[in-house]
Amino acid sequence: LEHRMKNTFSQGTEKAGGVELVAEILNVTDRMTNKGILESMDQETPDLADEIRRLMFVFDDLVKLDNKAIQALLKEVDTNQWAVALKGASEEIKQKVLGNLSQRAADMLREEMEYLGPIKVSDVEAVQQQIVDSVRRLEDAGEIEVAAGNESEQYIT
Repeated sequence: LEHRMKNTFSQGTEKAGGVELVAEILNVTDRMTNKGILESMDQETPDLADEIRRLMFVFDDLVKLDNKAIQALLKEVDTNQWAVALKGASEEIKQKVLGNLSQRAADMLREEMEYLGPIKVSDVEAVQQQIVDSVRRLEDAGEIEVAAGNESEQYIT
């Protein structure tokens, strides 16, 4: 499967707009499979592999992270970055992040967002991508787990 997917996806997928499809497919495969495919692609078409990685987890996917992962991410990312990134985020993401802070820290972050004033969309997107990169670093280090297509999986608490 790995070999077949690699061959299929590395044959001109950029022209057909298939990069998004590849990212969606890899998002629902297990971690070892998509890691193997991406490592193989790194050797043959590193630019394509990087583009697929960027599409696999996007800033809006933060809502899918559990609270433990968000808290680890809050420690990793500077408050100034959060203020910029959340300025262009959905209300759901804002609540997810702010809900994992103490009341005082959440109030301070809200204040900082207000003081920022207007920010270019490109600047917001750049900071959001830095946060996504932090998610990947934490996942690679084994500190957090990004569920790949297991939204229906149930947990016992």
